[in-house]
Amino acid sequence: MRADRLVSLVLLLRQHGRVSATTLARELEVSTRTVLRDIDALSAAGVPVYAERGRHGGFALLPGFRTELTGLNHDEALALLVAGSRRGAQAFGLGSALASAMLKVVDALPESHRATAAGAARRLLVDPETDLLSRRLVAEDVPDTVVAEVRRAVFAGHKLRIRYAAVDRTPTWRTVDPIGLVTVRDQGYLLATRSGADRTYRLSRILAAEELAEPAQRPDHVDLDQAWKERSARFRTGGDQVTVLVRVNPTRREELVGTALAVRAEDVDADGWLRLELSFQDPRHAEWALWQLATGAEALAPQWLRDSLHNRAAAIATCYGTS
Repeated sequence: MRADRLVSLVLLLRQHGRVSATTLARELEVSTRTVLRDIDALSAAGVPVYAERGRHGGFALLPGFRTELTGLNHDEALALLVAGSRRGAQAFGLGSALASAMLKVVDALPESHRATAAGAARRLLVDPETDLLSRRLVAEDVPDTVVAEVRRAVFAGHKLRIRYAAVDRTPTWRTVDPIGLVTVRDQGYLLATRSGADRTYRLSRILAAEELAEPAQRPDHVDLDQAWKERSARFRTGGDQVTVLVRVNPTRREELVGTALAVRAEDVDADGWLRLELSFQDPRHAEWALWQLATGAEALAPQWLRDSLHNRAAAIATCYGTS
């Protein structure tokens, strides 16, 4: 993660004084170009890094550079560093602020704790970019200018004007009353109301944003966790959702349940297989989920799903049959 790398970069500069870009790149296992970008990020975050030109030049911190943060012990600092490796801050446009805060945490530790805390943090990895099946988790790209404007309106309690691109619709401007921000699996959402009705907007679909001076119409206190649960429940029961009855091998249960919207009922058959009643977003979603499990699951109902899976299997068999 970039925040971890920036911490390591500052520690290298503190330990070795002037260091060339080539040496930093080798120590951090990145390109020289990446090191130069990181140096710019540190400068923007207020870390006094300067360059010395010439044959023996390099980068260094201003003498006496220290941050002020007292009272942290080793485990407290480690907890902050591990929390800082999560990508929620990126979703809310706080990546550079997070990096700066982590630098201050490490730099403020006593000398005896500094190296061990930073080293321990590098031994822990939270939410890697890929899972064991090499499926890459793609973080959404939200312009910092957009998310910063949204964030200001949320914290200030002002109305917000956004240009939003809903799925399969032409982007339009709308004015909302922001309530809070939520991040789920690297996807950021704005919880708001519009004309009194609850609305949830995906940050990556907000093309432009403008904080207004008018106060937002919203409650003084809000339970974001409860609000998210309620909106999630409404989402799972809306649209073109379908309910299907499935038999599944117990060893494949988590794969199937992980793709469904909800498990409505579950029983165990005499042969040990599980009988599940599941909700999916639409017919295509249900067909896709069952197809992934091949003979590890069987759709019992509705009949259209059994027919769709049969037709797909027949088409595959024809494609790979003897010519």
